[in-house]
Amino acid sequence: MPLFKSNTEAERSVSPPPPPTSNRGFFGRRRSSEDSSLGNRSSSDQPRKNGSVRSGGSSIRSGTGFFGRNNGFDVSKDPAIMAARGKVTSAEKAEAEADRALMEARTRVREAKAHVIALERESAEEHRRAKAKKAEAGVVSRSARGLGRHG
Repeated sequence: MPLFKSNTEAERSVSPPPPPTSNRGFFGRRRSSEDSSLGNRSSSDQPRKNGSVRSGGSSIRSGTGFFGRNNGFDVSKDPAIMAARGKVTSAEKAEAEADRALMEARTRVREAKAHVIALERESAEEHRRAKAKKAEAGVVSRSARGLGRHG
């Protein structure tokens, strides 16, 4: 037995995929002429579950499946799709409203903090004036102690 084998043409060919099990339900698909063409595809050209075949970099629809057929049914007008779009639209509106409310709340918080700081400054100024007034009242009181001796 040789250490290095040379590949022959028969060994290079890809073996066809095993035959499908009887998967014939409502959504099962029939394979007739597709089976013979599957053996000629590379691993990236295998059929997908949605009925499309990926060939190289592009996706090619094979016309199988409920929405794959051109039966005049517009998928974009499907009630479930329209309901989902409506929910997404209302969610986007709610999110925009929430963003606006958040910005307004942040503005009000900034204004409230600025008001509190102004009140603190005003209170400190009033405290300083009250302290000065008390000191001056003490001076006046001491000077008034001498009054009333003559009488």
